[in-house]
Amino acid sequence: MRMSARADPAELTAAALAGDRRAVARLISLVEDSSAALREVSALLAPHTGRARVIGLTGAPGVGKSTSTSALVRAYRARGQRVGVLAIDPSSPFTGGALLGDRVRMVEHTGDPDVFVRSLATRGNLGGLSWATPQALRVLDAAGFDVVLVETVGVGQAEVDVAALADTTLVLLAPGMGDGIQAAKAGIMEIADILVVNKADRPGADHTYRDLVGALRLAGPARWRPEVMRLDAVSGQGLPELLAAIDRHQSWLESEGALRAGRLRRASEEISQIALAGLRARLGDLDDGHRLAELAARVADGSLDPYSAADTLLSQLRTASPAGPTP
Repeated sequence: MRMSARADPAELTAAALAGDRRAVARLISLVEDSSAALREVSALLAPHTGRARVIGLTGAPGVGKSTSTSALVRAYRARGQRVGVLAIDPSSPFTGGALLGDRVRMVEHTGDPDVFVRSLATRGNLGGLSWATPQALRVLDAAGFDVVLVETVGVGQAEVDVAALADTTLVLLAPGMGDGIQAAKAGIMEIADILVVNKADRPGADHTYRDLVGALRLAGPARWRPEVMRLDAVSGQGLPELLAAIDRHQSWLESEGALRAGRLRRASEEISQIALAGLRARLGDLDDGHRLAELAARVADGSLDPYSAADTLLSQLRTASPAGPTP
């Protein structure tokens, strides 16, 4: 389907569903820009979502997340599956855009029509994900990508929200960085479905592997006990075993009903975030913010408590006319 220069949301959505990569890119741009058309787009995409496998990759800087992501793209393409990648990058302090481009990360895949790579800026989100990630994921899902890989910013302990977004979460660690012990301290065990010791050809890899296996033995009972895998993403050594572990986790999710439960939690969180964004927009529009400023001044000088101030503001919201579309 050929799009006009200024395609409307319905035309863009139809083109994306038909496999047009430019339409997919433009829809994700609508998401990032909080376009007023996003409500219509979301409604059009909804019946076509819920089929893609979502795999999250997280870990500290320097563990090889981008190289591992690229290796997984190759592996899934070898299976004949279409692959989407959302690479979450730090935001530029000047433009708000992603500092690292998708061509730099995934140059070997740029000529493959069945691979789509997009960098999203965190824009200050400390959880390691862009606020737009769930909706961008929805676009790729509806566009027919079988697997979507979400690679997050390496920001350490704050990088845990990928676990709520992905069906399977891979936590990457590397030898010589003290990650075996730090993983237990940082609560990484709680978010990992699979622990991956990358750069497994380096000295200390076996030690890191044993640390992780030992830490898991000390952990309490769990419905799914994370597997520990070795990987050299550059050479591909250990990649077939990692794919098999991901498949085992997917089978477990389906057999235990955990896949459905996780996606329900994801949808609930997405709804909550959209509702909160709408509420903040209405708060900002209310009296041009004057009423909020007045209440804030009273709380600051001690003449009013913050709960009463919030009740006052919410009562005004209930009586105000509904706001326009929000992303």
